[in-house]
Amino acid sequence: MATLDGRVAVVTGAGQGLGAAEALALAAAGARLVLNDLPGPGLDAVEAQIDDAIVCPGDIAEWSTAEALLAAAEDLGGLDILVNNAGVLRDRMIFSMSEQEWDTVIRVHLRGHFVTTRLATAYWRKQSKINGAPVYARIINTASEAFLLGSAGQPNYAAAKGGIVALTLATARGCARYGVRANAICPRARTAMTGSLMGPPPEGPDPLSPSRIAPLVTCLAGPAGERITGEVFVAHGDVVAVLGPPTVRAAFHATGDQWTVDELTATLGKVFTADPPSPGFVCSETLPLAAYTLGED
Repeated sequence: MATLDGRVAVVTGAGQGLGAAEALALAAAGARLVLNDLPGPGLDAVEAQIDDAIVCPGDIAEWSTAEALLAAAEDLGGLDILVNNAGVLRDRMIFSMSEQEWDTVIRVHLRGHFVTTRLATAYWRKQSKINGAPVYARIINTASEAFLLGSAGQPNYAAAKGGIVALTLATARGCARYGVRANAICPRARTAMTGSLMGPPPEGPDPLSPSRIAPLVTCLAGPAGERITGEVFVAHGDVVAVLGPPTVRAAFHATGDQWTVDELTATLGKVFTADPPSPGFVCSETLPLAAYTLGED
């Protein structure tokens, strides 16, 4: 169904994996595409499958790259949809992670989401003021279950993805009046980036194929996305789950005007009794949503 006829979409990380699947699905729905990734055969191959796509290769964390993406979208008629997907992995335990491994992942994921979002929302805000009404504006950001689980071997990646969720919520709240709808997805897909973690695909259809994520992105980018903003979705296989916000597990009140260390020690000591302790602020409810999970039957 050509639900996106006349719309212009920017997709980052479009040269392979999730970004490529998302770009192809948006194009099939009628959108005109601006594709970003580092230059290479992957990006060329995706471009060849999409009529009239504009390719803007470059480092997505560079301000100039984001400016070029916006300018290309304007050449096609104006930006309507931004899909932030570009990312890298530099997995390491926190006690052995290098400064460069931390900075690279935070830069590509979190700064990469920021620079495109910053320029896109400024563009939409200006257009809304010119038109005197909200505009058509969709942002789909890419987070990860790593931020829910506190992935031990991916502290940089988990931190970046948690930051992306916070950025998404702040964007949704701060830009709603201009028509901006911003959501984040936590996709579980077998790609070049995650293949070493998930192992080889099974015989037959792959339940972790990136193509399984594309319908959700297309839906959020389309007319149905008008009433959806500030949400976080987990998607894989045949599953789309909407996360609820964090809840207060317990609250304690001091007997006097304020807590003393001794009172807190006594109070909290009655609650946190597990030995050894385990992290409590972890969401593992998404793991059993499908029989096939993270590459394991």
